[in-house]
Amino acid sequence: MTEWTILGAGALGCVMAGLLRQRGERVGFMLSARHRGHFHPSLDLITLGGRHELIQSRPRFPEQARQVECLLVFTKAYQVVDALKGLQELPTSTPIILFHNGLGVAEQVQELFPHNPLIAGVSSHGAMKEGDWLVRHTGKGDTWLGPMNQAANDWAHLVKPLAAALGHAEWRENIKLHQHRKLALNAVINPLTACHNIRNGQLLEPRFADVLEQLSEEVFQVMVNLGETESRDAFRRRLQQVIELTAVNYSSMHQDLAHGRSTENDYITGYILAHAGAQPVPVSSQLYREIKRRGG
Repeated sequence: MTEWTILGAGALGCVMAGLLRQRGERVGFMLSARHRGHFHPSLDLITLGGRHELIQSRPRFPEQARQVECLLVFTKAYQVVDALKGLQELPTSTPIILFHNGLGVAEQVQELFPHNPLIAGVSSHGAMKEGDWLVRHTGKGDTWLGPMNQAANDWAHLVKPLAAALGHAEWRENIKLHQHRKLALNAVINPLTACHNIRNGQLLEPRFADVLEQLSEEVFQVMVNLGETESRDAFRRRLQQVIELTAVNYSSMHQDLAHGRSTENDYITGYILAHAGAQPVPVSSQLYREIKRRGG
């Protein structure tokens, strides 16, 4: 049985660890130097039903990289490359699965680890961090994996244990489609909620109707330019559904900006701007600049 090593003990990484452990899978957390010598506590997972469950996992440190059998990366997009640089002893046979928000990082990871199987992961599970080693699973979702290089094609079997733990996991050769669809949602919800300091559900208030429509149209058109075949109406329905399902949540960009942390602005809205071509994207541009101005 494979041990899943999780790099990035944020909300989603911790929830994934909890769900895997509940199915009897072996799980370890790759920890940074600041955790060395500290007591490694149990993870307190608040389930969808509101129960607290203590989840046991193994602490791992960079010098143990050779022992990593499968690496799931849940760090912020801007942290991925630096975090992986400390794992140069990772076996070339170890698959690396990237679950970060936004796009534009996989190419850099491929340069760092040219021989490792590189897999993209996309998940719509809801998760919220409520304290150190305390996370809440806020919603079930779909999970998709797909190859980013040739070596990854031998690892499609990983979806079977993931599906058992998460409720859904599928392998998709065209993983870029799922990446683009998740990015499109993030490019609407994240910057708007961050700039206006609101929960996701507040975007459906009448005062945001105009800007929500304009931004949605900008993002949709960029996605069409990138090969998206989803209709405008289908995208709008999907966006509304996600906003409603995550109504009480704060987006990750909102939380990063509110706590003075760097955001994934460059990998979400920045990706939209970089692929807009000649298409005008004034709302996206304004939101991008505003988040930069506030330190994100």
